[in-house]
Amino acid sequence: MIIDSHQHFWKYSPVNHSWINEQMKVIRRDFLPSDLKPVFVKNGVDGCVAVQADQTLAETDFLLEHAHNNAFVKGVVGWVDLRSPDVDQDLEKYAKDRNLKGYRHIVQEEADHNFLLRPDFLRGISKLEQYGAVYDILIFPHQLGATLELVKKFPNQKFVIDHIAKPYIKDGFYDGWAAMMKEIAKHENVHCKISGMITEADFKSWTPEQLQPYMLLVLEAFGPERCMYGSDWPVCLVAGSYTQVKDLTTNFISGLSTTEQAAIMGLNAVDFYGLV
Repeated sequence: MIIDSHQHFWKYSPVNHSWINEQMKVIRRDFLPSDLKPVFVKNGVDGCVAVQADQTLAETDFLLEHAHNNAFVKGVVGWVDLRSPDVDQDLEKYAKDRNLKGYRHIVQEEADHNFLLRPDFLRGISKLEQYGAVYDILIFPHQLGATLELVKKFPNQKFVIDHIAKPYIKDGFYDGWAAMMKEIAKHENVHCKISGMITEADFKSWTPEQLQPYMLLVLEAFGPERCMYGSDWPVCLVAGSYTQVKDLTTNFISGLSTTEQAAIMGLNAVDFYGLV
């Protein structure tokens, strides 16, 4: 079973999706399950986890509606305001929906390097375990220090780092990122998505060889049992096709055992998110 652990749906809005700049204009349109399903059929993908791209409860409801209506959308990583004093109400409401698997905040856009360690945010994170919710960590490398402190504080909370923490591949940034990723990987409650790499490289000139050191570091640090494949569709389309993204991972792990390959390409996501 192949599960894409990270993709998005949206009805394009210049306001809500202002992060889609001129360089990325190819994705300035709607992307819905009807667009993704034929891509999955072509590439032999069985299902996916839909991840929030907008920080509203309406976004969470939007993704859950698609999961209810499309069997291949196996789970949703939504958004609630974890800083809210009333966060329990939202968590309790969404815990009743079997498709809601976890939450994410777009921490990479927060100016505070230590946003993850703010008391109100930590209070929200502390609530997730009781509702059986995982947490997706979306950060840039300069936020890895705060991430390390976060995962230390909650050893029983399941975390996954999105897009290998977005190292600045285009600029050749590696050493600082690699050192921090190794430290974080020592905490066994943290997993990592092998995703989002081609858009951190040069859109037009990236090569698999350029990305190899980053993927190798993640595989060695987290092990095959805590890595999972993700496409970051449709964002990936600014730098390559879905097939290119999938092949990047399958070619990279081709030397592993069939059991390890199956884990990375789907079974780890099934286990981590509790997909059925």
